[in-house]
Amino acid sequence: MDDQNKNLILATALSFLVILGWFLLFPPEQPPVNEPQPAVTEAQTGEATTVTPPQTADSETAAAANAPAPMEDAPRIAVETPRLTGSISLAGGRIDDLLLNDYRETLDADSPNVRLLDPVGGDGSYYSLFGWAAGGGLEASDVPGTETLWSVESGETLTPESPVILRWDSPSGLIFRRELAVDANYMFTVTQSVENPTDATVRAAPYGIIARHGLPDTRSFFILHEGVVAMADGNLIEKKYGDFEDLETDPALGVPAETEEVAENGWIGFTDKYWMTTLIPQSGTPFKQTMLFQPSAGIYQTQTVYATAEIAPGQTLTQSSRLFAGAKEWETIRDYQDEDGVYRFVDSIDWGWFFFLTKPIFRVLHFLNNLIGNMGWSIIALTLIIKALLFPLAYKSYSSMAKMKELQPEMEKLKERAGDDRMKLQKEMMELYKKEKVNPASGCLPILMQIPIFFSLYKVIFVTIELRHAPWIGWIRDLSAPDPSSILNLFGLLPWSVPELGALQIISLGVLPILLGISMWLQQKLNPAPADPTQQMIFAWMPWVFMFMLGNFASGLVLYWITNNTITFTQQYLIMRSHGYKPDVFGNILSTFRRKKPDAK
Repeated sequence: MDDQNKNLILATALSFLVILGWFLLFPPEQPPVNEPQPAVTEAQTGEATTVTPPQTADSETAAAANAPAPMEDAPRIAVETPRLTGSISLAGGRIDDLLLNDYRETLDADSPNVRLLDPVGGDGSYYSLFGWAAGGGLEASDVPGTETLWSVESGETLTPESPVILRWDSPSGLIFRRELAVDANYMFTVTQSVENPTDATVRAAPYGIIARHGLPDTRSFFILHEGVVAMADGNLIEKKYGDFEDLETDPALGVPAETEEVAENGWIGFTDKYWMTTLIPQSGTPFKQTMLFQPSAGIYQTQTVYATAEIAPGQTLTQSSRLFAGAKEWETIRDYQDEDGVYRFVDSIDWGWFFFLTKPIFRVLHFLNNLIGNMGWSIIALTLIIKALLFPLAYKSYSSMAKMKELQPEMEKLKERAGDDRMKLQKEMMELYKKEKVNPASGCLPILMQIPIFFSLYKVIFVTIELRHAPWIGWIRDLSAPDPSSILNLFGLLPWSVPELGALQIISLGVLPILLGISMWLQQKLNPAPADPTQQMIFAWMPWVFMFMLGNFASGLVLYWITNNTITFTQQYLIMRSHGYKPDVFGNILSTFRRKKPDAK
């Protein structure tokens, strides 16, 4: 391996190390959290139907529409499904109280279930509501508002087997109904209807809203998207919370907003690392989807609004929408996409720039987990598959390294003859490579191939919920979290716990990071040593620097790297021996621990 290729490897490794270190020691700052504010309302601007935030008004009707959040004692309808528990407030018909039955906040047995939606009045209010915006011939009081108290027409508890129908009669005589249904997973179906028994034609537009009061507890990590995720006729839209204030002010809404016209297929909602709420209008029906921010109230919103429709006397207008509220499980979301027609719904999972790698890597990992039943062993099996696919490239690389090792004496002679003449040395080295049919660049290819695969697997382990709280063996109970063991208490042998050290947590090494450092060191022993003393020192320290830097990475990722290094070492050792070079790695290792014997007198 010549100096240029060593410099390429060194630059690649150091760049990777700098990126990891920077984001570990200096994570992005989180914006300040806003206090919860009053809920949104609907209003009518001329003949154009919009759904807007609260506005200052002098009339009693507008003041009532902008009333505070519903009282805590408003009646509720219980929600009971195999995977969801919660309730729906009859004040506004809000879906605002949901717990995920299958997920807990921590690994503790008594840890509470993850709360997805939260009613107005507490910290982090988060809810969905549906309604009608008044069009021509209607006043705001003629349509149900966000505070309207609905009555139950049929049903007592919302379950997959028993939908619930709500009813509200307007002062003008219109009859509004809302049928709520839910499946066995995370999908609600909301069917809204308005019956017009009057003698006048009226106009109205059905809408859906997801509102989030204040900034949620985000991870603010550079490879993770949290905020709005939307699909508009094949165009995937992602907007982080920090970007909301940069939106242009919408003249009709009076707040920062961005609107997309959707012709056939689309959805919009909020995504967290593992959880998501998404409005899914009826496929094939045009609608508008909007993301907006109320700076004064600190409320983030996503909206879907259907076109304004006429309801003639004696006519009933019906419109259905869906609401996904649950965990971002790949298999569940894929089924909604493939079986229920939610267009490209799998793209709501944050696959990143390397989606062409992350998607197939996760599919294989998911298949292996279903086959093996343990995500840790599945990661090991996935590593074996990846190494098998890259074996032809690795074979050429390690064969070239073996020949390079054999040519080391010849190269040393060339350096002595050339002296300080770099041009002469490079020319004679190239002639030697050509004569011996050695390609020094081939040693870099496996390293360059491993970088996108590493980042793709890191993305998969970091963002997919299937790795959350997934155990492997013994003390590794969560492959998405760092190794919980620590060298600071001799891995549990000493009777004290390890304190939280913040950015200095990297010194609290666990078993897996230490094994990672050892595996990198062993692998390095097979590679040709750089001629430059400075490079030798950097390469010698690199395994131990990486050991510390990756100590706080997900256990699943460290497990992959250990497995990859172990397989690489074995392949390289056997291939080099098959080409006549017999690396005495283990002898060299043992010799470093022996004391030098004194000279015989």
